[in-house]
Amino acid sequence: MPNIRVSEAARFLGVSDDTVRRWIENGSLSALKDGAGRLAVDGLELARLARQQAQLPDDPAQVGSSARNRFVGLVTAITADTVMAQVELQCGPFRVVSLMSSEAVRELGLELGSVATAVVKATTVIIETSKGKSVL
Repeated sequence: MPNIRVSEAARFLGVSDDTVRRWIENGSLSALKDGAGRLAVDGLELARLARQQAQLPDDPAQVGSSARNRFVGLVTAITADTVMAQVELQCGPFRVVSLMSSEAVRELGLELGSVATAVVKATTVIIETSKGKSVL
């Protein structure tokens, strides 16, 4: 399993380095040393903690859906002309942008500061890492 430095773990979880160190001290995470002798945590253990710590806001739609990628957030920008609109949501640390008709913006009652859910249903999801080779 990969070892993740404390500072990187904090960045991935959206907390401070001190919070990760406190989790190590109270036993929520196990500490180890990386190849350079720096304090690190096991990547798998960090992934499990990240999943446990995830606190998503309730989806206001309360509907059943086959889409598993649902991001609840606040509308932070709307750029619209007479036909099309670009709507930006801030969903936790993620910025999600949607292109839709201006009519849809009006029908949904979207305005700056309103709560909305971005639903992503895709057959293609690209995952990148800094390791490995490019595949064409």
